[in-house]
Amino acid sequence: METSELIKKVRKIEIKTRGLSDQIFSGQYHSAFKGKGMAFSEVREYQFGDDIRSIDWNVTARFNHPYVKIFDEERELTVMLLVDVSRSNEFGTQKQLKQELITELAAVLSFSAIHNNDKVGVIFYSSQVEKFIPPKKGTTHILRIIRELINFTPKFNGTDTAGALRYFTNVIKKKSIAFLITDFLDEGFNDALKIANKKHDVVAVKINDVRERELPDVGLVRMKDAETGISRWVDTSNTLLRKMYKENKVSKDAGLNDLFIKCGVDAVDLDTDKDYVKSLMKFFKKRGSRK
Repeated sequence: METSELIKKVRKIEIKTRGLSDQIFSGQYHSAFKGKGMAFSEVREYQFGDDIRSIDWNVTARFNHPYVKIFDEERELTVMLLVDVSRSNEFGTQKQLKQELITELAAVLSFSAIHNNDKVGVIFYSSQVEKFIPPKKGTTHILRIIRELINFTPKFNGTDTAGALRYFTNVIKKKSIAFLITDFLDEGFNDALKIANKKHDVVAVKINDVRERELPDVGLVRMKDAETGISRWVDTSNTLLRKMYKENKVSKDAGLNDLFIKCGVDAVDLDTDKDYVKSLMKFFKKRGSRK
């Protein structure tokens, strides 16, 4: 992509997603993802109703009057984006491609994080870990992430979510919030997800397109698997085939939801044909109410 075109795209996404983050998501993000603990701030005179466990006895003895310790929540977090950049994301039959939705989502989450003074890092993965951007703060860092999301071309085909999770668990030592952003079309990541969520706080963000759930009746169609390169003719007028296709997707999604529950992983579904803002807001609100 030409540099001038890339700059325009980065700027367009920055304007849209920064606005969403500043106006909509920052408060919800703050309540949904708490800091790691409480840090001492100051002391003040005891007031009726204060918890006696917070009394600072040294200061109280010095001034012969009760004082209590005031604590502020430690807000700084490390936010990691585990982004699936495999070829299956070069698909979208409605408003946008899956990879375009992923780019916007990652930008919104990044701006929400730096608005709260959190660090943001990224792991791009396909069948291998393709790129690791260590966590940092600042707008310049976020714009670099957006540039990479727009212009990144994977070297490998396929998807290995398990490998990405293992890499993440090994390379990030400090407990972090991790958004696993993928269409979850691969398998075999159960154990890696469970281990990662024990050390970190993993949120599964599932990217969907309506045509992955339901085939339209449009006759004979040639379809190609973007990751394997295998193509075949499919008779979409076959009622039984369309039924089996839909049932297989429903079964796979149910299995994924069961896995997330067993692993204690929060999950949110985003669709290429729907407004992701509403889905994210609902997710943040629900998560925040449990904290």
